Amino acid sequence: MNIVEFMRSLSGRAIRVIIGLMIIAWGFLGGGGLIIGLIGFVPLFAGLFNFCLIAPLFGRSMAGLPKPR
Repeated sequence: MNIVEFMRSLSGRAIRVIIGLMIIAWGFLGGGGLIIGLIGFVPLFAGLFNFCLIAPLFGRSMAGLPKPR
């Protein structure tokens, strides 16, 4: 299983949501700052809406599926 397939799985999505929430908490509650808190929304939304920002680097669509030819 490669990284894109893992990120498409339920475990991968859950990890992105958890990491996003941790970054948001660190940014807004832990003194990380506003910018850090806002950056945390990227993995949170990626997990919630099932898109993968690194998938195009592996020749796949943002949904992690192979790109049509």
